[in-house]
Amino acid sequence: MTTKSLLQAIHDGLAGEMRADETVMVLGEDVGRAGGVFRVTEGLQEEFGEYRVMDTPLAESLIAGAAIGLSVNGMRPVAEIQFADFIPPAFDQIVSEAARFYYRSGGAYYVPITVRVPYGVVPGGALYHSQSVEAWFCNTPGLKVVAPTYPADAEGLLRSAIRDPNPVVFFEHKRCYRLLKEEVPEGGAVVPVGKARIHRAGTDLTVVSYGFVLHQALEVAEKLSTEHGVEAEVVEPLTLYPLDRGTIVDSAKKTGKVLVASEANLTGSVSAEIAAVVAREAFEWLDAPVMRLGAPDVPTAPFAKPLLESFMPGAEKIEAALLELARY
Repeated sequence: MTTKSLLQAIHDGLAGEMRADETVMVLGEDVGRAGGVFRVTEGLQEEFGEYRVMDTPLAESLIAGAAIGLSVNGMRPVAEIQFADFIPPAFDQIVSEAARFYYRSGGAYYVPITVRVPYGVVPGGALYHSQSVEAWFCNTPGLKVVAPTYPADAEGLLRSAIRDPNPVVFFEHKRCYRLLKEEVPEGGAVVPVGKARIHRAGTDLTVVSYGFVLHQALEVAEKLSTEHGVEAEVVEPLTLYPLDRGTIVDSAKKTGKVLVASEANLTGSVSAEIAAVVAREAFEWLDAPVMRLGAPDVPTAPFAKPLLESFMPGAEKIEAALLELARY
C-alpha cells in the first residue's frame, strides 16, 4: 500500500494503463511539456513520447473530436479538458457523437474514450474556473459519468474507465487534488463503474454526497457523533450515471432520513435525481422528507469571499440540515 493524494493516484492510474496498453494515449491543452495545469500528467511525455502524450491547440471541440477519431481507429485516448467551465465547445462531440456512436452503428463501432474534467469550486476561481457541470452529461444515455473523491477510488475507476469500450466522462474535483490522501493498493485495484461506496456506517440518517462537499460531510458526521450521539451513514455514489440505486436506497431504508449534498446548482442536478429515486423506492421507510443542499441557482461561484461562502453548502449548512433531520 502507498499513501497518495488524489492527484498522484490519477497520475499513477494513467501511467499504469499506458505501460500496460500501448493504445492508451493522452491529449489535451498543456498535458505534455508542461505536465498539465495541475501537474497530473507531469513526466508522462518524457516516458511515453509526444505521440502518446500530445499537446493540442486551445480548442475543446478539436480535443474531443480527435479523441473520437482516434478511438474508432484502434486507440484508447484519454482527453483532458483543462477546466470543466470550458467543456461547452466539446459538448456536441461528446453528446451527439461519442455517446451515440455504438448505438447508431448497431454495435459495429466502439468509442473507448475517457474525458477527464477537473471541476468544482476553488476560492478565487470565480466565473470560469469553478463550475460543477456534471449534470449536463447525466442525461445522456451512452455515456458513463464518474466523479470519485478519494485517491484509491480515483485510480481504480480511471483504470476501469480507460478499459471501458464506450465513453466515460471522468470528473475530478480540483480542490481535492492535494487535500485528500489515503492508502492505495500497489498497482491500483480496479474499481468497477456503477458501484457506490459507504464511507461511514450509521443508523440515524444518510448523507449522499461527492466531491469536496463529501469531505465536509464526513467531518460533520464525526462531529455529530461526538457531540450529539447522531450516527450518520455517508454514501458516495462514485458513478453519477448510471447510479448505484441499490446501495443508496438500502441506506435510506436503514436510516429513514436522507440528505443529498453537492456543490452543483440545485435545479436539474444529480442530487435531484438521487432524491427522486429515494422518494420513489424508499418512500415507505422514510421518516422525513428527503432534503437537499447545493448551490443557489446563480450562474456560477462568485469571486468575493462573503458571496462565495453564501454560495457554497459548507459544513455549517450541512450540520444544520442533519440536525433538522435528526429531530424528525
